[in-house]
Amino acid sequence: MDLVSGIVVYVILWWWILFMVLPVGVRREDDVQQGNDAGAPKKPMLAVKLLATTVIAALVWVGVDLVVRSDLISFREMIRDWP
Repeated sequence: MDLVSGIVVYVILWWWILFMVLPVGVRREDDVQQGNDAGAPKKPMLAVKLLATTVIAALVWVGVDLVVRSDLISFREMIRDWP
């Protein structure tokens, strides 16, 4: 995988994993004041979630890169056999 492809795959993985991590640990506000959304979390912990997303995306990206480089799944052969 070349540099640009690697960056694109990492960015896609990062966003995908971010949307999976965002709902983790969300607790709703018990005392909702007027003008606030009842579904807004008390402590969103965004910094922790962004760090976790970055680490998880990096680990998944390494796995994807290893699979692509090892030709375990050869996308070039799949295209050649395409009808």
